Amino acid sequence: MSIPRIISVDDHVVEPPDLWSDRMPEKYRHRGPSVTREKGAAIPVEGMMSWVADDGLDGANWADVWRYGDLVWPLTRGYAMSGYESDDAYRPITYDEVLPATFNRSARLELLDANHTDASICYPTFPRFCGQIFLESEDKEVALVALQVYNDWMIDEWCGSERPARLIPLTLIPLWDPELAAREVHRCAAKGSHAIAFSECPPYLGLPSIYSGHWDPLFKACSETDTVVNLHVGSASKLVVTAADAPGDMTLCLTYINSLLAFSDYLYSGIFELFPDLKISLAESQAGWIPFAAERIDNTWKKGNEKFTESITKGRRATVLPSSQVRDHIFACVFDDLEGLKNRETVGVNQILFETDFPHSDSTYPHSKKTLEELVSSAGLTEDETYLVTRGNAIALYGLDKYFGIES
Repeated sequence: MSIPRIISVDDHVVEPPDLWSDRMPEKYRHRGPSVTREKGAAIPVEGMMSWVADDGLDGANWADVWRYGDLVWPLTRGYAMSGYESDDAYRPITYDEVLPATFNRSARLELLDANHTDASICYPTFPRFCGQIFLESEDKEVALVALQVYNDWMIDEWCGSERPARLIPLTLIPLWDPELAAREVHRCAAKGSHAIAFSECPPYLGLPSIYSGHWDPLFKACSETDTVVNLHVGSASKLVVTAADAPGDMTLCLTYINSLLAFSDYLYSGIFELFPDLKISLAESQAGWIPFAAERIDNTWKKGNEKFTESITKGRRATVLPSSQVRDHIFACVFDDLEGLKNRETVGVNQILFETDFPHSDSTYPHSKKTLEELVSSAGLTEDETYLVTRGNAIALYGLDKYFGIES
């Protein structure tokens, strides 16, 4: 079977080092993100890598270091693993040590062609997957300007105006203010972005839950502008860890649980009853767990109808069978999920999207076509089903034919 050219709904861009220093208004430039090349060593701080600039330290190495307010963040191999799979994911590196396609648009387009990929949606790196660094910044005036600079760069420069589009914009919102977030959704939609990144679990970021009604202005704006809400694993700044001494790949194994949490919240909250046009995409989620999760949610919801009182239910709660809201609303992204594809009828074949996750360690690059061929063959997908998973579902979800000139 011939594999259609891929539309990858989860890749990443490592922001060019001059993104903010060249584009921030002059009055804010010295307070925005910037990059310096320094010799020193990385140190772990609260689950993230920070940096000590000191060329006299044992094991000191050169690295390109992002600085923004109190944040000091060295570029490390794990964010640009493609092409360097044998390297240490935590090793600080410079931009000279990554594939140019991680941050250079022309090189990225060449890489897409080499990897049998027609179009790609890219999540951020330095701002983190839903722009957490701007939420954490104390200076919200500068944070908003920096966030909008990123969005304008993403729409106008990284993605550009070529049609059919090769790079599809994914923009950020000011997480600290839902009304401001709604305005940014409308602003970016007017410029051509119809996808935003949002946290899979806002309370993990110290924010209200989706049960609270706090995010209604945002969801309303997304519904009005045909904007997809994208929830990448790790966008809650917290992953499931079973033990401090568990292997690192054990944590990687469990990342899908973050998507399970979001899946459960959106179904239990009844959010799609309030916003019937709202659509969410679970990036890096896989899909094989969805049938059981939907069944479990239905079962507990039914029991809750019999036993829970209004005093026990503190936030919103679905009034219709939760699983009835999966189709047309929740989409899962796969890259090596054979079980999900085998159970496509139960998952919903129209709900499954494909991602290559370049340039992360999970990436199928440069063998994405081969990976798909093996998955398609092992799962027994028909030609029509293969088309849907490879590109058709992405075109329908993101309006790629309507907004970006991508033909079926």
